[in-house]
Amino acid sequence: MPATQQETATQWPHRHLLGLAGCNAAEVSLILETAKEFRAVLERPIRRVPTLRGITICNLFFEPSTRTRLSFELAEKRLSADIVNFSSKGSSVSKGESLLDTARNIEAMKVDMVVVRHRSPGVPHFLGRSTRAQIINAGDGQHEHPTQALLDLFTLYEHHRDLRGLRIAIVGDIVHSRVARSNILGLRMLGAHVTVCGPPTLLPHRADALGVRVTHRLDEALEGCDVVMALRMQLERQNLSLIPSIREYHALYGIRPDHLRRNVDMLVMHPGPVNRGVELASEVVDHERSIILDQVTNGVAVRMAVLYLLATAEQRGW
Repeated sequence: MPATQQETATQWPHRHLLGLAGCNAAEVSLILETAKEFRAVLERPIRRVPTLRGITICNLFFEPSTRTRLSFELAEKRLSADIVNFSSKGSSVSKGESLLDTARNIEAMKVDMVVVRHRSPGVPHFLGRSTRAQIINAGDGQHEHPTQALLDLFTLYEHHRDLRGLRIAIVGDIVHSRVARSNILGLRMLGAHVTVCGPPTLLPHRADALGVRVTHRLDEALEGCDVVMALRMQLERQNLSLIPSIREYHALYGIRPDHLRRNVDMLVMHPGPVNRGVELASEVVDHERSIILDQVTNGVAVRMAVLYLLATAEQRGW
């Protein structure tokens, strides 16, 4: 497990989880070690513990979400927290209320933690400065999605006990992906070698400055690769003119059965939801070396770990 990378921290030293950019390898390893314990809880007949009893958590989602929101809700329920769900649709926000006023109203309801997802980068940091509640970033614009990266790291540890030297290819819509940014930070922090691959229009300018290898050729990215992580085409975040067509994209950058035949040990990951026939062929999604559903299961355990560690940090006082 992660302790092989570096001595694991014994306490979470931050008030919030705003991104992986502010963390180090020991802190990431602490989350993953804690998630291992909660993963065992999820295998019990009774999957609930009283750890966060009396803690009120608000899920503040300004963007549509299924997996992330359900995963956080399940994690909160498994920890016995009180939950308040907020959606911008039909709320005071749609009537003109500012984000700051929304945050202050939530704080007036004596909420302890806020899990926030927003289309604009920096919103979790803004809330962290503006409220007394602890903030967890569930995705902010094209900036970061730290808990997705953490569950991806945890899933990798289930299959590879040590990430040092592991060769990871991240393929697809890198420029619009907050998942890619958080994963690059986490993977490199723990010693993995990362290659990013996609058409030039979907890679950030000077992507090599992120400390990754860059290629526009899928076969080159997958050569000797241990794990390929395909990213969803962010069609809602981009102009379709960035690629000639979905068919051509799949032909050049989609992961197909022949790639698995040529890379006999390569595992396949995807943060979801999958566009079958775009990022991954259907046969690849359902292949025995696809660990996509493992990612979903591990998301609950990792988010339980994050909530628990932040709650214990708060109890120590700030």
